[in-house]
Amino acid sequence: MQEDAAANPRLRLVYDGECPMCRRYVRWQRIRKEVGELELIDARQESEARRELTASGIDLDQGFALQIGERWYHGSEALHRLTLLGTRSGVFNRAMYRLFASQQRTERLYPLLKACRNGLLSLLGIDKIRNVKPRR
Repeated sequence: MQEDAAANPRLRLVYDGECPMCRRYVRWQRIRKEVGELELIDARQESEARRELTASGIDLDQGFALQIGERWYHGSEALHRLTLLGTRSGVFNRAMYRLFASQQRTERLYPLLKACRNGLLSLLGIDKIRNVKPRR
């Protein structure tokens, strides 16, 4: 049993379930079968993962979070790592790999993606997640 856990570490993705762009991304993203099962968690719902991220000061309004094993990745780093776990099958997954397999490219593009998400939420009248309190 211990070997199985090491071969397939815990994989959880915490994303904004009210963002149409985010929902579509998680619906189309496919990870390789040998990597394991990816648990999808809506950041707007109360969950163990959301509590853990909030306690760690990870702001879900600044990007989604990916847990691999015991470690959390956030924002551009989460997108890059999720891309590396993904399949190369299908137009969407091939395009995501071409765009985000490079960590440097992902870091450059992520602010644009975040701005698009924030603009879309604003246009749709959807509030921020606000899982962490702003520092004063």
